[in-house]
Amino acid sequence: MLSGSKNSLTIQQDAQGPPLRGPKSSDMNGQRNRNCQAFPCIPGEHVLEEAARVRKIVRSRDGQGSILGTLYCTNLRVAFVPEPAPGDTVGAPRCSTCLHSEHDVALPCIGRLVAVNSFTKAKVLTASSTLKFIPEELVLYCRDFRVLRFGFRDSSLEYQAFQVTLAIVQAQESSSRNAGMWYDGTAIRNMENAWPSMEESSSPPTLLFESPCDWEKELRRLGAAGWRVSPVNERFDMATSLPKYLWVPSRLLDNELKRAFGHFNARRIPRLCWHHPGGSDLLRAAGFHADSDPEREDVRSVEALMLAGHAQCVIVETAADLPSPAEIQLSYLKLRALCLPDSSVADEKWLSALEGTRWLDHIRACVRKASEVAALLAERSRSIILQESDDRDLNCLLASLVQILSDPHARTQSGFQSLLQKEWVVAGHPFLQRLNLLRDNDREESPVFLLFLDCVWQLLQQFPASFEFTETYLVALHDSSYIPFFSTFLFNCQWERDRRNQHRASNQIYAPVNGWREPLPLEILQKGGRLVKETGGPYLPTIWDWALRYTTQQRAQFRNPAYARGGSSVPNGNSAPLGGDKLEAALSGNGAVYLFVKGGLSPQTHLFPWKNGSLSRKGWRWAQSLESLSEQDRSLRSKPSGCPLQPEGLLLPASVGPLIQLWRRCYLRGSQEVQRGLFASTLTELAEELDLLRERLGH
Repeated sequence: MLSGSKNSLTIQQDAQGPPLRGPKSSDMNGQRNRNCQAFPCIPGEHVLEEAARVRKIVRSRDGQGSILGTLYCTNLRVAFVPEPAPGDTVGAPRCSTCLHSEHDVALPCIGRLVAVNSFTKAKVLTASSTLKFIPEELVLYCRDFRVLRFGFRDSSLEYQAFQVTLAIVQAQESSSRNAGMWYDGTAIRNMENAWPSMEESSSPPTLLFESPCDWEKELRRLGAAGWRVSPVNERFDMATSLPKYLWVPSRLLDNELKRAFGHFNARRIPRLCWHHPGGSDLLRAAGFHADSDPEREDVRSVEALMLAGHAQCVIVETAADLPSPAEIQLSYLKLRALCLPDSSVADEKWLSALEGTRWLDHIRACVRKASEVAALLAERSRSIILQESDDRDLNCLLASLVQILSDPHARTQSGFQSLLQKEWVVAGHPFLQRLNLLRDNDREESPVFLLFLDCVWQLLQQFPASFEFTETYLVALHDSSYIPFFSTFLFNCQWERDRRNQHRASNQIYAPVNGWREPLPLEILQKGGRLVKETGGPYLPTIWDWALRYTTQQRAQFRNPAYARGGSSVPNGNSAPLGGDKLEAALSGNGAVYLFVKGGLSPQTHLFPWKNGSLSRKGWRWAQSLESLSEQDRSLRSKPSGCPLQPEGLLLPASVGPLIQLWRRCYLRGSQEVQRGLFASTLTELAEELDLLRERLGH
């Protein structure tokens, strides 16, 4: 049996069974070498235990089936390698990528580990568990909503079942105690970027916004005259949570800019996110600092940042209409408990329980507010500032959604990935805390980023021809957030990421074709007359190196064959660009600053109406008959002349009632009735997806 203590899980075998002894060090090294030859380990990874002839249980509409293969437990993950098909060449590689597959799960991604026996109750295994029966089945409940089931029905597998179960529990406990192993023990290099295939060379590269060149390139694409790239935070001496480079007004010198940092929480000043082709500018900033006093201090630099050369500035209180991170976390936990196969909710009460999680309500609120802000940008030329207390959670979500609705480039795969880099990764969203990937702080956990992905999926359902990528891509991105082999979601800000990567050179590099080998000299490589990036640099790749995890055929399913590049405005609901007479009356006053909250605009009597860390309510004056935006304005379809600026490619989504749906392919993957992988594995499933796509395009 398995017996446990506070720190580890140990095995005690019955008297008639063979004794279990740990191998000697030399034997262990030899065993690891043999295992690594059979299993494609990455540098720093070694196999702890393996069990051959294990069956991975797969459930589908046709019933229950299984896949025969070998189950591996390493110090980084649990992996299942299916047996080669009868026609496979002996000694041929089993897969072209070795970092991830639908059969693998990284140790931090395991939510629960359950041992099952037909004669007793299932047992949830932890570091202090005591297992008193031989497991016939091992169930891994993953944090990405997958459920992996491995069967040990063969009586000859009893010993291996104990060994691999013990190894998984101990490895999971060890990984949670030693978070540094994910930073220091894994050296991964992706050389496919240096030798791109002809298939992907035509795709625009993803801008990482780690160098001023990326910022300059994106600024030129936006055509934002009057803005420049400032290196004022290049050494992170202004704010450690901000990126190195910022977009600021050209007329504002860096010495003047430095005076503005102290007026905002965490020194996160207003800076440009996106420039509207009609002239408006979208900015984001933290809340005003409690000690900031505009009556005693020089606030001209703050004024220049907020107005950004415009006559009007609209401050959008992000948190006023959206759920807090704590509410998002509570809703997500309820959703997870409801969607997992062991849910106790009866079928007839399932839909009401889904609404009770409020997850769909949070999505509706996010989509609705993003539509309103996109409408404000399109209505007339002004600066719009998204303001959140710390500027690191909901501002990331709202700024990204607004750009997806307004900018067709953000709906391409490369543009979307660049958007995530700019508004989430380098902007300082605390991924490590919010996703809690290393299980070191449960109180800060809140899947704000996963809520954003769900919002994007909702837009994809309403506008399937407006996105270059597919649902398969979004599910892959969702699952990637729980893979600790990449730098994108493993840090809280660019400052932390640079500190970990500083002075680290990889000992090995990975080429998807040739496997692991020694690095080339640290010099710029040249191939075909073009310069490519050198092999030195960050020791962890980014999530956007998809070739490390997915084959060419799988990556082809990321592309939407129905994508229509560009296109005109697409109304799909009652959210339309603003432009009614009532709103014009509200914006025709002499005041320069307006507050947008709960669907309404209120002009301010003072240019900077903050006091003690929050906007002062004393000076507010509401315009006569000022109502909510949904009551002020008519739909674009019923009043086409109401909006003077209707840019091409603007999406107008609906956010009411049943139009916001459950992301079934993501959340219900563990269902016993329908358990589907990331990719359609049969022609029948492909035909079903094609029919569904045609049905949506026909609406």
